[in-house]
Parts: sequence; structure tokens; C-alpha cells
Amino acid sequence: MFLIRFRPLQGCAGSVQVGLGRAGLNWRCALPRSLCLRYSSQLNNTPNNPMNLLAQQRLRRPVSPHLSIYRPQITWIVSIATRITGIALSGGLYLYATAYLLSPVTGWNIGSESLVAAFSGLSPSAQFALKFGVALPFVFHSFNGIRHLVWDTGRMLTNKQIARSGWIVVGVAGVVAVLLTLWKPRDDA
Repeated sequence: MFLIRFRPLQGCAGSVQVGLGRAGLNWRCALPRSLCLRYSSQLNNTPNNPMNLLAQQRLRRPVSPHLSIYRPQITWIVSIATRITGIALSGGLYLYATAYLLSPVTGWNIGSESLVAAFSGLSPSAQFALKFGVALPFVFHSFNGIRHLVWDTGRMLTNKQIARSGWIVVGVAGVVAVLLTLWKPRDDA
């Protein structure tokens, strides 16, 4: 039980104790209950009430880590991007797999032949955007996974090396994603 002692209230000769337990607030006073309870409503409305003070402090407390406090750093930007790309890749896979499994019931034709036909009907800029939108999260998430595997060996764990490897992952993932997007298989037919 959480217990706080107050000095005597106006008109109340005894000291008041406020306790916070399972049943909520408990009031104790040295005087009879009828005399002290009429002042308890005044205690709730005063700014010195510990529950009011606690509520005010919680309203002013920043969320940690707060974006307005910390300077953006490559380490947490890459960390957030890795989580987002992982969710996007796995979410996309689960959505497509569920739609593919339900295609006989729904009548959707989402086999590879229909997807290739639909993709070839797009404009070149739309094809580039779609391929890049799939390649970049995949490549970035893969290279950052390799970065984490290197850390698991106990290497590259200083702050400078971590920041440098983060920038390397971002740069290499961008270049490789563009190369994968521009790559076209040869027609040997």
C-alpha cells in the first residue's frame, strides 16, 4: 500500500493519511470519519494531491526515445528501416500466399502466367517502379542481416564501425536494387 501523510486540513485537528491500495484511495484521520470526510473532497481538488501531481508529471514526460530529443543517427534509422522492410516482405508474402491458396474458391487467376502477362502490359516506368519497390526492401533487409551476422562474430562493434557499416548497407542496397531492377533476362528463343 502506498501511504502519504498530509498536514492537518483547515478545520481538521488530526493529520490525514492517504493510502493507495487495491481498493483505491483510503482515507484515515485522527478525528471521527464524519468530520474528516467533508474535507476529503477539498483534498482531491487541490494541486498538492499526489495523484494529481503524478498525473501532471506523466503528461509532461517525453516518450523515450523521443524524436525531438535525439539527433537522427544512421543506427536507429537503419534499425527502423530493417523492421519496416521485414514486415513489408513477410506481409506481402503472406498476402500473396493466402490469395494463391484461395484462388480456386474466389476464381482469381494469379498464377505465374497471368502475373507475367499483367506485368508485361505495364508501361516501362511502372515496371521499373514495381521491380524497384520489391528489390529495394529485399536487398536492404538481406544486406542488413549479413551486417548483423558479422556482429554476431564479435567484429565491427565500435560506434564508428557500426555507423560506417550502416551507411555501407544503405549505399550498396541502393546500387544493387537499381542493378536488379534494370536487369532483364535474355531471350534465347
